[in-house]
Amino acid sequence: MSHSQPSDTPQRVQASTPPSYTTPQKMRFLFAVLAVVMVALSAVMAAPDPNFWDRVRQAGRDSVDFVRGAAQGTGDMVRAYSDMREANWRNSDRYFHARGNADAASRGAGGRWAAEVISNAREAVDRLTGDSAADSARDQEANHWGRNGGDPNRYRPRGLPSQY
Repeated sequence: MSHSQPSDTPQRVQASTPPSYTTPQKMRFLFAVLAVVMVALSAVMAAPDPNFWDRVRQAGRDSVDFVRGAAQGTGDMVRAYSDMREANWRNSDRYFHARGNADAASRGAGGRWAAEVISNAREAVDRLTGDSAADSARDQEANHWGRNGGDPNRYRPRGLPSQY
């Protein structure tokens, strides 16, 4: 019988490696993924609606148009605010509210959405900083008027320079 004796040489410890998947396991996984993709593709390809892809493309275009309109509408609102500050004209606040909303809403659904969100946020801030409920209601009336296609000149004060 031979007994192993402890040796004076240091023993090397092997680092553990993560378990690897066997080729059959990998193949089963890939087959399952492929089966799911094939079922999804066959469902799409067999869709009874012959205009399916046209509707998908149109939805993509509509999304891009919405985002573009929202960005441009935001620019319109910022421009109206800047013009109001620059003009510094008495009783012109509601005119610039209506104009900014009208310009933004003319950009489509995204612009209309941006005008509504910005107007509501601005009025909320104004209320928190001390504006009266009556002032806020008048501003919101002008916002609504412009956003719904009304002519902003309804609120234009006399003598406001024509550049505005």
